[in-house]
Amino acid sequence: MTGQGSTIAIIDTGIDTDSPEFAGRLHVDSRYVAGSGSAEAVDDHGTNVALVAAAARDNTGVVGIAFDATILALRADEPGSCNTQTDEDLDGCLFNDNDIAAGVDQAIASGATVINLSLGGSAPTRTLRDAIARAAAAGLVIVVAAGNDGDSTEDGIDPDQPDPFASGLLAAGGANVIIVGSIDDANGISDFSNRAGSFAASYLSARGERICCVYEDGELQITTNEDGERFVTLFSGTSFAAPQVAGAAALLAQAFPNLTGDEIVEILLDSARDVGAAGADSTFGRGVLDIARAVAPSGTTTLAGTRSVVAATDTSGTASTAMGDALANATLATVITDKYDRAYSYDLGRRFQQAAAQQKLRGAVETSGRRVRGGNEAVSLAFTVGDVGPNAPTAQLRLSPVQAEQARVLAARIALKIAPDTQAAFGFSESAQGLVGQLQGQDRPAFLIAGNAAGDSGFAKSSDASVAIRHTVGPWGLTASGESGDAYLGNFSRVRALGTGEQDNRPFRSFSVTADRTFGDLQTAMGLTWMQETGTVLGGTFHNSIGASGANSLFLDARAGFAPAKNWHIGGAVRGGVTKPQASGLVSDGSDFQSMAWSIDVTRRGVFAPSDSIGLRLSQPLRVESGGLLLNLPVAYDYTTESAIFGDRFLSLAPTGRELMGELAWNGRMFGGFMSASAFYRRQPGHISVSPDDAGVAVKWGRNF
Repeated sequence: MTGQGSTIAIIDTGIDTDSPEFAGRLHVDSRYVAGSGSAEAVDDHGTNVALVAAAARDNTGVVGIAFDATILALRADEPGSCNTQTDEDLDGCLFNDNDIAAGVDQAIASGATVINLSLGGSAPTRTLRDAIARAAAAGLVIVVAAGNDGDSTEDGIDPDQPDPFASGLLAAGGANVIIVGSIDDANGISDFSNRAGSFAASYLSARGERICCVYEDGELQITTNEDGERFVTLFSGTSFAAPQVAGAAALLAQAFPNLTGDEIVEILLDSARDVGAAGADSTFGRGVLDIARAVAPSGTTTLAGTRSVVAATDTSGTASTAMGDALANATLATVITDKYDRAYSYDLGRRFQQAAAQQKLRGAVETSGRRVRGGNEAVSLAFTVGDVGPNAPTAQLRLSPVQAEQARVLAARIALKIAPDTQAAFGFSESAQGLVGQLQGQDRPAFLIAGNAAGDSGFAKSSDASVAIRHTVGPWGLTASGESGDAYLGNFSRVRALGTGEQDNRPFRSFSVTADRTFGDLQTAMGLTWMQETGTVLGGTFHNSIGASGANSLFLDARAGFAPAKNWHIGGAVRGGVTKPQASGLVSDGSDFQSMAWSIDVTRRGVFAPSDSIGLRLSQPLRVESGGLLLNLPVAYDYTTESAIFGDRFLSLAPTGRELMGELAWNGRMFGGFMSASAFYRRQPGHISVSPDDAGVAVKWGRNF
């Protein structure tokens, strides 16, 4: 922001028209409204006021607040009254309210943005008040100095109130007027400044003490004393606090051309930095001018052209494990607006979070409860019985305290043979994939860390209920299965979760159809899975303003297992998926992405004992390979119509990292119980390229009593 395009009308003692600080920026309507001729000054006051408001940014001298603004210099001092004036104050200059009113009307006619009146004195006449009222009605901002009677002891002067000239203009211009007092460099009220008094609601403070600098013949005046020290002459007064506010008004008008004059005043007052007593007070008024806060968004911010609220502190989205680091350095440029319909560039990508890599080792060893199995050829049952405790999930069973104490069932699986060629299985807190594997009689090696590609959803989840039915037709087995549960988000997304470790979850459900057949020693299976999510996109979540409210995924699974020799087994699985987010909010129909997982393992049974086994597995967990979200976002803003311009933005969900995992695992009986030992290595865990590699050893032993 530079103030370019804004016009600051300075009604004062004129201006040094030859000064390079204003070259090319003096309005053609600048003139001497109290006489005839140009606005050329005979003293420094008007020039110094203009310097504070709009001195050029030219690598020399001072820089004004709105250094590219146009200056409408309207000289209003009575002819001859300033001829003997040598100081920067106005003690020797006289002003007539009719001339000031003429300047105000000229500012209106010339299309000024803001009028600066670094003048003071007695109450304004009706003529001037009417002119100020016309300026306010035309939408101009009127900035007036509070007065320099703060340390006055003269009778009839109240230093604790703005001078009558300022308060009278406020009464005439209402919400378009700001009265400006002076503070020093330590934010203390200047001794000379009139206070806010009963006009605190419209009073703003700004630096008006020891303001640089006096010019002579268009150049910075530097004085050398008898000791050879060089210094510049500084000036002080509320006259020089006021043009800082006028310059700020010009900046706002340039940056946000939709603002009205009273809105600019409201913003400057509301954004002031509070000093003194809390809130508006009788000394500093609303506080100290803070241009940075005035320019910043105010109130509720929304995506431009929508009602979708976007807070600067909101998380735009959280990736799932399958997306890894895809969102870590994402850029998603858009436009937001505040309560004044001011438009701001905003990068939604800066507020994305990558997924947290799952702690595989912790999940593998931190298990509770014990497995209880039983059954015969027609019926088999398996239960996981857990520990008693206030956080035990038995509450989900809606059991009485006594029943919970006796049962403590964490998970259950029941398989039934309902006909010679038909089997059914039901699970509680068991995945459908596990039921299908049991009904198909899959030879599934046990690994603690490395997962099987079959059924990999790409995010952490829990299953509430599942069902599977398998029917054999000749050599083929056909299995239909379904599952419902919750997807756990890839990161902590609620503040309360930070302290408790609790994660947000969203519901999902899936349906699968699988065909399997055995060719001698070769077991094969092919399947299709449809997964429907509510509130997540392959486990990832996005802010409500984006509107990614769910997704549908279709996975193709292929699995094969082969026994090349006695006690040996070689197996592999691959899963390929296509996910299509639901088109809602800003998510367009063209949004889709592809994912893949694979695993290969080799196992041998009877290594050290008839019942033990050792195996090696290599795998890649489900990873988004290509594609992402196509978002129709506001990309520009038209202030003429106060409407957003929309365009498509693509958000890739494919990570740069790629997790590869290897695990060597042994399982067998030892020391009267069952033991598992595993050594593993993970490259770029969680598909996050900058994640350090993860390696470790896990040993697990258990015994039933």
